[in-house]
Amino acid sequence: MNNPPSKPVPAATILMLRDSAHGIEVFMVVRHHQIDFASGALVFPGGKADPADFDDSLSAYLDGAVEDADMRAIQVASIREAFEECGVLLARETGAEPLISGERLATLEPYRERLQNGELTILEFLEREKLHLACDRLAYFAHWVTPEMMPKRFDTHFFLARAPADHVAIHDGHESVDSVWITPDQALEDAAAGRRTVIFPTLRNIEKLGHHASVADAIAATEGTVPVTVLPWTEKRDDGTFLCIPPEAGYDISEQMMPERAG
Repeated sequence: MNNPPSKPVPAATILMLRDSAHGIEVFMVVRHHQIDFASGALVFPGGKADPADFDDSLSAYLDGAVEDADMRAIQVASIREAFEECGVLLARETGAEPLISGERLATLEPYRERLQNGELTILEFLEREKLHLACDRLAYFAHWVTPEMMPKRFDTHFFLARAPADHVAIHDGHESVDSVWITPDQALEDAAAGRRTVIFPTLRNIEKLGHHASVADAIAATEGTVPVTVLPWTEKRDDGTFLCIPPEAGYDISEQMMPERAG
């Protein structure tokens, strides 16, 4: 008897973007080889939502958050994870309009590890430092759910955000061991040449991002849209096994032949 599929864990990630002379660039990190999901792969900063991200009391510390409680928690998780994993914080002082400065951000650096280790909650951090998370700076880009045949599954929401110019993005040295600002074309070229490991969902979202010439264009393209949920499945055919995704999700490809397993 087949076991029922495991329940996917809520997760979030941000494609942190900037414009460059070479076009749009996205910040990506290399996963530590001992991480049990996408080890050694080039990925966007992110991770699973914490129970504390669902605290209703956070509502008073969020600017522009959605009304749905679960999705609001995902927005919180995406900003918290970006801060923990790459040191960029989409937040503003209470009552202020601009995002916090790079100088102010530097004073918050010790909180990255404390949040990551669960020594304090995101609510406690915001209360203590009198900050609001800038959920209004998030553009909802994609929604992927790990296939049912996988033992560890995630329900991951992808957001776009313009990186504040004076925030220095850098990997945390724990979950991620390297980082890079990279154009979509370069990331795809490196993956195709075998210079970098990039998993299927990441590749598809890099391709999608690459259709936009600037950060403003990429964010504008998300307005008024709701991403199609992508739950990949496999199909066995005469010429092999294919990994498939819904064509209506709008990616460059909707199927890819899977490599044959040895033995």
